[in-house]
Amino acid sequence: MNIGSLAMRGREPMYVSCTPKGCMELLKRSGVDPKGKTAVVVGRSNIVGLPVALLLQNADATVTMVHSRTPNAEDLVRKADIVIAACGRAEMVKGSWIKPGAVVIDVGINAVDDASAKRGYRLVGDVEFGAAAENASLITPVPGGVGPMTIAMLLQNTLEGYKRRVAGQ
Repeated sequence: MNIGSLAMRGREPMYVSCTPKGCMELLKRSGVDPKGKTAVVVGRSNIVGLPVALLLQNADATVTMVHSRTPNAEDLVRKADIVIAACGRAEMVKGSWIKPGAVVIDVGINAVDDASAKRGYRLVGDVEFGAAAENASLITPVPGGVGPMTIAMLLQNTLEGYKRRVAGQ
């Protein structure tokens, strides 16, 4: 019901998935208006990829979805003003793919082996952070970027639900 409402023009879903909603809030609070921009969403999951693509489209961005089997993913990402990576593959999006000045939101969180780390692993995103940061105007870190915003959106959805309940909706 919610994803269907999100996909239909003129309809509002009762709730928006927390992570996609958080991505849009990050853009808003960073002063990034998606209107007229080219956005690429890397990943096509029902929980993040599809909803965030629909939210960007509803915000008047031109949206392309890329996934692990897209043959020209690099070329598509290179053209994007906004990149949202949510594919679940450690550092799939290389820094060299990022257009200078692009905004990058890295939703991914992946554990990679690292013998020098205290726990034997370290956390990385779906974007090669160091190299991407050289090109991006804004980029979210992993960990500590999208995760806290997801939690904030969960709290916001909870509050909205409570308000609806009190109002008898």
